[in-house]
Amino acid sequence: MNQSEPILTSLLEHIELYIQQNHISLERMTDDEIAVLVTRLVEERMGGHKGSSQLVQQVLDQMLGFGPISPLLRDESVSEIMINGHNKVFIESAGKVRQVSSGFQNEQALRQVIERMLHPLGKRVDESSPMVDGRLPCGSRINIIIPPLAVSGATITIRKFNQQQWGLTDLVSLQSMSVEVSLLLRWAVQHKQNIVLSGGTGTGKTTLLNALARCIDREARVITIEDAAELLLPLPHWVRLESRPANQEGVGAVSIRQLVINALRMRPDRIIVGECRGGEALDMLQAMNTGHAGSMTTLHANTPRDALQRLETMVLMAGFELPLIAIRQQIRSAIQLIVQIQRTSDGRRRVTAITEIKGMVGDVIQTAELVRYTEDGDHYVFTGEMPNFIDSLSAEQRGQLQKMTTSEKELEWCHA
Repeated sequence: MNQSEPILTSLLEHIELYIQQNHISLERMTDDEIAVLVTRLVEERMGGHKGSSQLVQQVLDQMLGFGPISPLLRDESVSEIMINGHNKVFIESAGKVRQVSSGFQNEQALRQVIERMLHPLGKRVDESSPMVDGRLPCGSRINIIIPPLAVSGATITIRKFNQQQWGLTDLVSLQSMSVEVSLLLRWAVQHKQNIVLSGGTGTGKTTLLNALARCIDREARVITIEDAAELLLPLPHWVRLESRPANQEGVGAVSIRQLVINALRMRPDRIIVGECRGGEALDMLQAMNTGHAGSMTTLHANTPRDALQRLETMVLMAGFELPLIAIRQQIRSAIQLIVQIQRTSDGRRRVTAITEIKGMVGDVIQTAELVRYTEDGDHYVFTGEMPNFIDSLSAEQRGQLQKMTTSEKELEWCHA
């Protein structure tokens, strides 16, 4: 147990008693007024104790925030928070997952925080509906599952919203890619290649998608479609759409697929779908094939070839009985590049391959790897394949690309 917990418990009891005795209604007070009251009561109780300011924050976290996980939500180095029952809290920081000493006093305290999270969202979680997704006011995504489905107690997963939006240059500094890879991706976006970002959970697909989208020309009308709005683009002609789950009565849901269909009526130059998970993949492919060049999306897959198979499966989920060869022809004509992202053994999120779709032979989609990351040598290797959009590049860009795709010796300066 944290040494400050008995003091914190005593302070909370003292403040609760004061509020009851003086018939104070916290519901009628603003957060600032509550903070002033708590500060005064803590300082009176602690008598100028040097840790009183920290205790004030802890009390406010308990009364207004999310208890012991509030400091973790404020910590910018923490990217994910996982609560496995009231007394086990894990975080992800710098690509590593570890357990922290923070914890809730009991299951009831954890349930109170869950209620505080969901109440502003107009959602609930109970035995009849034991799972819920949502988004906190700070933008962080939450998933909550409770008993009897969560056997060890209420379980919360919080994917924090990254307030700092990275560009490609930032990702080079973080060793997520080399300068040369960033140039290739920048040119692909500028020359309106349709791009699919493929990777596992937590590999940085949304971060890279946001960085690529920042390369789009400012005159373009861009429509982004997401489950939880995370993309932040410095573009004046940018429209954000967000899907909506069903309400407590099970009605009112608006899916990603419905939004993609609607976006086609909004005169977009480019459409960006945060993640394809189902039948919206068919509508996304049709959008890419009908004059919306430079569109992008992400999906969960471990290799570029797996990504193609996932796309085929998702198109079939749209409910149309299309022949497999017709689906593959759609994919071949719609998508130019697949960018694979993985978390490497050192915990870093890296672009590990850029693969171009070249065409079809029979009923098989043909691909060519343009660049790959070798973990053993910790560097990028260009295969010598030239992208199909090379003719769109300027003479200077073509010269740079040719230097990047020459010999192993010249690739020494391509290290991440």
